[in-house]
Amino acid sequence: QVQLVESGGGLVQPGGSLRLSCAASGISFSIYTMGWYRQAPEKQRELVSTITSGGSTNYADSVKGRFTISRDNAKKTVYLQMNSLKPEDTAVYYCGAVFGTKQYWGEGTQVTVSS
Repeated sequence: QVQLVESGGGLVQPGGSLRLSCAASGISFSIYTMGWYRQAPEKQRELVSTITSGGSTNYADSVKGRFTISRDNAKKTVYLQMNSLKPEDTAVYYCGAVFGTKQYWGEGTQVTVSS
C-alpha cells in the first residue's frame, strides 16, 4: 500500500520559515519524481516544486529564491524548506510522487501565513 504522509505545516508569521516533510512508503522512492503542490481556498491546485530521481529541481516563479526542495532517498523523504513566507503562500500543501503513469498523492498539510 502506497502512503505519502506530509508533516511540518502550521501557522507562521509573514517573513517566517517552515520545513515540510513527506515520508513515502510502498514505492521504490528513488526512481520517482517527487513534488510539492498547493491549493488555496477556491483556487486550483498548483505546482510548487519538483525534484527528479537525478536531483534536478524545478520551481514555480512565485517561490523561486524562497523555497528549496530536497530529497533523502535513504529515508524515502522529500522536503520543502520555505523561507520568507508571504500571506499568499497560505494553502494546503500536497506531496506527489510520479513515475511513468503511476501517480500518488498525500492528504496534505495546512500552511497558514498570517500575523
